[in-house]
Amino acid sequence: MYYLQSRWKLENKKLHYYGLRNTPNMLKNDIALSRKQADIIATLPRSLNDEERTIIKPFLGKQVVSENELKYIPKSLTEATYCTCCCANDFIIPGLEFDEQGKCPMCQTADEVKDLKSVVPILDEIPPGKKSRFDVALFYTGGKDSTYMLYYLSKVKGLRVLALTWEIPYMSECAKKSIENAKKMLDSVEFITRTVSKNDLKKVYQKLYSLSENTCACPSLAYLLFYPELVANKVPYFVAGNEPVQMLGLYYNHIAPKIAYSFADNKWLTFLMNVGRILTLHPPLKQGQFQTLMTMKQLAYGDNLIKKLSGYNNELVSNIVKAINTVPELLPPLKRSIRQSSRSGNVPAFVHLDLDKICNGKYDWNQVKNILIKECGWVAPDDENKALHTSCKIEKCKDYTQFLRFYHCKSKMIPFSALEFSLASRNCGRTKEESLYEMEHLLGFSLNEIPECRIMREFLGDEK
Repeated sequence: MYYLQSRWKLENKKLHYYGLRNTPNMLKNDIALSRKQADIIATLPRSLNDEERTIIKPFLGKQVVSENELKYIPKSLTEATYCTCCCANDFIIPGLEFDEQGKCPMCQTADEVKDLKSVVPILDEIPPGKKSRFDVALFYTGGKDSTYMLYYLSKVKGLRVLALTWEIPYMSECAKKSIENAKKMLDSVEFITRTVSKNDLKKVYQKLYSLSENTCACPSLAYLLFYPELVANKVPYFVAGNEPVQMLGLYYNHIAPKIAYSFADNKWLTFLMNVGRILTLHPPLKQGQFQTLMTMKQLAYGDNLIKKLSGYNNELVSNIVKAINTVPELLPPLKRSIRQSSRSGNVPAFVHLDLDKICNGKYDWNQVKNILIKECGWVAPDDENKALHTSCKIEKCKDYTQFLRFYHCKSKMIPFSALEFSLASRNCGRTKEESLYEMEHLLGFSLNEIPECRIMREFLGDEK
């Protein structure tokens, strides 16, 4: 009897691997098949005759195996195999492979991705704004990372900051307290809070839940709500407060290719794009402004043709765009601001600050927490061991649903937290014991529904 190896699935005339492969095949998850090969593999498991084995010979012992060669997929952390260098394991990332030294693909490629810092331009210094009463805007959640960025921009660099908070129904109590304390302690910051009506938000969330099985829409809805504010105030720069591992995770999730991390520095591509703008009577743009328009246009109009053809897709954002379109009244202000800013050239530049660099080489979670408590009145979660995400009560639900969908091969997107946590576990000042505790108790990697899912269903009106 021959079987299709675990984590390989036949999809049309391709084999797709749901996992993270060893180098040099790390991002080669699709294998094209001939019609005959696809027809044979579609009938597995069964015995094969000599002619059939000849037709699928390239896959024998690899993608097509005997029963005793099938790889076991762990059902818990206790059954998992762990990377020898980080906390990555084949439970939180089903289909994770290891080399002969026991390293996961992320650790195998650590040296070659060390310069992949951001898909938007990195600035060492943000200059004072000349046309605005703000120097920079920050999407601020009250969580650890955005609070550190708020502290750094306002207190360390002395900039005039516009802090933008989308008040979601799932905001954690510690995040709410942190925001209120920051308002009292940071005098150079102006705070704006926006929300979406409960009725409209329910429609968006219900559609998103049907697509992704969770209602996580951050930060996309925040962009939609606040971009008109940025344009109206002529804010020159805005940052999202992403930590390094979040940016790097996009590469391993096959969402951003390597070229995306160098696009911001590619003067030739910038020149070509500006030639197109000048020919259409639009003013040229600087780096960061291109990224802003691409981000906002994706939310307003969906993926452009080039991105669709590239094979790189952010399933999370694509589903959010579909969900937003259930309330089309949300889109006209965004579209007007896109047109206005594109025509005038007053586009706020989407930029990134390298948190490792501004923390003297390493963004140490434990050290950061101590600074924030002292300088901003930041309130830590009830469990002081929690470090990855601290601002949302359903963050664990996102972990759980992304994990469950990937585990059962219903989604090609590796759970964001699984990648981010694994990457962070080797360079963010956490001991292995601390990381293992958080992975087991504070994240949502479980095959059984976690209690926090009830929070989502209650808001949607589905309390089953």
